[in-house]
Amino acid sequence: MAITLLVADDQELVRHGFRLVLDAQPDMTVVGEAADGLAAVEMARRLRPDVVLADIRMPGLDGLEVVRRLAPDGHRVVVVTTFDDDAFLGPALCEGAAGYLLKRSGPTLLVEAVRAAMAGDTLVSPSLTARLLRGLPLPDPAPVPDPSALTARETDVVRLVARGLTNAEIGAELHVTQGTVKTHLAAVQRKLNARNRVAVAAWAWASGLARP
Repeated sequence: MAITLLVADDQELVRHGFRLVLDAQPDMTVVGEAADGLAAVEMARRLRPDVVLADIRMPGLDGLEVVRRLAPDGHRVVVVTTFDDDAFLGPALCEGAAGYLLKRSGPTLLVEAVRAAMAGDTLVSPSLTARLLRGLPLPDPAPVPDPSALTARETDVVRLVARGLTNAEIGAELHVTQGTVKTHLAAVQRKLNARNRVAVAAWAWASGLARP
């Protein structure tokens, strides 16, 4: 079945451009467009799209608030914005965004971000990834446990997540299935109270578990 998408951006030309790119994919279809944050939340709850693409700066509710309201309900929200400011990047990922993409990244990365979100991965624009993993301060919603709280296999998974590997690549590296990787990663996220893999990676760098 096609991946259903909701595009939320206050610029009609941007929404139109995204629709052209996404509808051109054989397995994707845009089921709705929203020009402001309030409409995005309402439409997402009504239409239940597989992925929501949301700008940061929108009338009504900004993209961060859209993530805060939708992510806890299981919605995959990928932030697509012109802003590469740490003030937006860190909070968006900590609130549960399923990706953070710069609009200048181009159509190929836009499609990849959707596929990553569907696979349970979190795609961040390459120009932001190194900065994010090597020291971007991400607020922790709860006290962070000591690395010893993780099992040996969970530690292996976390180190590979911190290197930016996908679930498939981690599975190949550890000679396990993607399902096993997802199970370990889910356990890690529960232990760290981390909403996504990027928050897990940032913790790994901050705790010293990951090394350059």
